[in-house]
Amino acid sequence: MGASLFGNGTAVLRKSDDDRAPQARFFPPLQEPMLLPGTFKNKVAFITGGGTGLGKGMTFTLSSLGAECVIASRNLDVLKATAEEISSQTGNKVHPVQCNVRDPDSVKATVDQMVNDVGLPDVVINNAAGNFISPSERLSANAWKAITDTVLNGTAYITLDIGKRLIAAQKGAAFLCITTIYADSGSGFVMPSASAKAGVEALCKSLVAEWGRYGLRFNIIQPGPIKTKGAFSRLDPTGKFEKLMIERIPVGRLGTVGEIANLAAYLCSDYASWVSGATIKIDGGEYSFMAGEFNSLSLVTKEQWDVMEAIIRQTKGS
Repeated sequence: MGASLFGNGTAVLRKSDDDRAPQARFFPPLQEPMLLPGTFKNKVAFITGGGTGLGKGMTFTLSSLGAECVIASRNLDVLKATAEEISSQTGNKVHPVQCNVRDPDSVKATVDQMVNDVGLPDVVINNAAGNFISPSERLSANAWKAITDTVLNGTAYITLDIGKRLIAAQKGAAFLCITTIYADSGSGFVMPSASAKAGVEALCKSLVAEWGRYGLRFNIIQPGPIKTKGAFSRLDPTGKFEKLMIERIPVGRLGTVGEIANLAAYLCSDYASWVSGATIKIDGGEYSFMAGEFNSLSLVTKEQWDVMEAIIRQTKGS
């Protein structure tokens, strides 16, 4: 079979069927928006990191469902190109706003501009992130700060600034944070990211309890491996680890941007109005596979099982 498109509303990556495990044929990704047209009509969605990758995919899906989107990142040229591309496809306005989430003053200016242009948001997606692989002993203080300032501090600055304004205006909203499956477990070689993402999850869970009374919901998506150009260029620069990733994913393939975008749209929609405090893994079963002590026995062949079973049956005593 030919190559299939990989992604939805983001830079197209191609993944040949030969790169997937055989069982992946049972789990084909559906990319089109799953919610009804107009689900986000008359709603404003604010997405950090909205110019590329997952952020671009989520913006495309929300815009196609009727939202007026505001996308923010440091690269205004990329944002403008993305906004024009998505608007031309969906017919709905997308507003590009330059923002450095690591700088509280920049965050305030961005939110001021959004409020002036379209009003306070109904949806806030904290998606801005940074990550790279490195042995922890090679990390400098600046390397630690670059990741934690973007992921943890950036999420806090955005959430606090917009949250305070929503509370003052007595306006409800849905907040969503994009983290990672290793926020629960930690992970070697991405220690700053693991630490920052865990902090983001603690922030969200704290505000579930505290700000629900103000009409604010908070949920978390923990994606497994999603092949986007920006992420994989820093996490798998040689391309050698993709096959290993697929081998430990029971579904037998990597995830797609469109699948993340559909889940994000649901969690931010009124269909999920009773969903707050949820942390949802979307990883093809990868976390469960890695967590099980004996799950690597899935590599044992039938013939090897026959041999081991015969040995086990001959074992006497405890």
